[in-house]
Amino acid sequence: MNPPVVPILGIPVHAVTAAEALTLVDSYMAEPRLHQIATVNPEFVMAAQADAAFRHALRTADLCLPDGVGLLYAARRWGRSLPERVPGSEFVYALAGRAAACGWPLFLLGAAPGVAEEAARIFEQRYPGLLIVGTYAGSPDPAENESIVRMINDSGATLLYVAYGAPKQDKWIERNRHTLTTVRVAIGVGGSLDFVTGRAARAPSWAQERGLEWLYRLYKEPWRWRRMLALPRFALRVLFSGELEQRAARGSREKLMAILAKAPDVEPEEYDRLDSHHDE
Repeated sequence: MNPPVVPILGIPVHAVTAAEALTLVDSYMAEPRLHQIATVNPEFVMAAQADAAFRHALRTADLCLPDGVGLLYAARRWGRSLPERVPGSEFVYALAGRAAACGWPLFLLGAAPGVAEEAARIFEQRYPGLLIVGTYAGSPDPAENESIVRMINDSGATLLYVAYGAPKQDKWIERNRHTLTTVRVAIGVGGSLDFVTGRAARAPSWAQERGLEWLYRLYKEPWRWRRMLALPRFALRVLFSGELEQRAARGSREKLMAILAKAPDVEPEEYDRLDSHHDE
């Protein structure tokens, strides 16, 4: 059964716990096609507003995990519910453990040279019986696409981690979902392999619990400041969407119902049009 979807500014986010996501992966493995999983956070949502290919990849993904406390706040503001945050950096461990228990061959693609190989050794030590059938840094460059797809297919992998970073990894999976013939589940894991190998450190638990992991990452990686600008933009967009509802409430019931139905899923170019309707 498909999990409930909470649209966040036009991007679907599935209302699942980590345990429920693993159960879905069990069912995906039984179906003869590739299923794409994305780990959505506010940065993803804002990047997708201006990137049609990324937006398409997220909208067609089979499962969009709520990886970002801002998504939980946005859903709550719109009277919806996301049960918990499911961080991709934690889900990669849970998924590797399930792969070991179920015998799913795993391929690690992406990250800097040597990172996937080291992550593979760590995963295999942590989860006895885990079968990692290939690692390759590679790149999302179309010139490499055919050889990488062939490598993965030849490995017999049914589970694929792609660590090219968003949005490249998600667009790469979507582009190859019909040519990766052995893969049943592919997930974009961003910098998770760097966390696994200790090349990057996650925020302390107190920062994670308070939704301040982004601030810790900015402190450790100040070069990310441009990307972090997406966070206040996301907050303003969420607040603005709520303001549209309040303005509509001062108009007709018909306009109110129309905007209440669309506000959480409104397209970027529709905000001005919706905002002008209440003055007609």
